[in-house]
Amino acid sequence: MKELICIVCPNGCRLHVDEKNGYAVTGNRCARGEEYGKAECTHPTRVLTSTVAIGGAVHRRCPVKTARAIPKEALFAVMHELNGVRLTAPVHVGDVVLADAAGTGCPVVAAKTMEAL
Repeated sequence: MKELICIVCPNGCRLHVDEKNGYAVTGNRCARGEEYGKAECTHPTRVLTSTVAIGGAVHRRCPVKTARAIPKEALFAVMHELNGVRLTAPVHVGDVVLADAAGTGCPVVAAKTMEAL
């Protein structure tokens, strides 16, 4: 039995996921908690937030994030790819920084507009 705290809504339900019984979830107050509990135990995903280098802007780093949640096991590979990314200002919110993050099919986008100096 795995115990989790649900992060889908503000209730913060204490979930109990029975891995030996088809990932049956108890302790949830809504259907979203059940869905979260099953997904977290079978195929966890995360939205990755980070920064990349940028030249010609007021700041030297530009915040970025994956456009959607990606498999948890891909996080370090995406971070490795982002380490080599160098942007040049101007960059706008939503601009694609990395088209296919570590083969996940998910783009990484700018999370802040960074104007040129």
